[in-house]
Amino acid sequence: MRCPFCGNLEDRVIDSRTSKEGDAIRRRRECLACKKRFTSYERVEDVLPLVIKKDGRREPFERNKVLNGLKKACEKRPIGIDTLEGIVDAIEKRLMNLGVKEIPSSWIGEDVMENLKRLDKVAYVRFASVYRQFKDIDELMKEVYSLMGAEKTGH
Repeated sequence: MRCPFCGNLEDRVIDSRTSKEGDAIRRRRECLACKKRFTSYERVEDVLPLVIKKDGRREPFERNKVLNGLKKACEKRPIGIDTLEGIVDAIEKRLMNLGVKEIPSSWIGEDVMENLKRLDKVAYVRFASVYRQFKDIDELMKEVYSLMGAEKTGH
């Protein structure tokens, strides 16, 4: 495993634990050259569907793209990385359970938005404003009012 700090290939495993869901092994490692510690995850390689982009291109599902989008939406919000990784884990699991070879990117975007709507309204609006590409403030305000209305009715 290459050290993310110095690039050295020699390290030692300090601790290994199975994730709560049992689908990954978390390993704490220490680089033998620079002595810095880092974490690696070992997962079974799952067969995930190809993602059909808006322009028709197909590309493999990339966990980090979804996680990075969540991180941006949740920036400076009181949401831990474990929560965001849990959302991505759940999305991956749903994708695998669908048993399809291809899925539109919109399915993933809508799933992310549903999770954010339950988790944090501000993060939801941030993500929605980029994902839905609001053309003007009126479209954004409609979404915010819709969100506020749903909150008042308990949805």
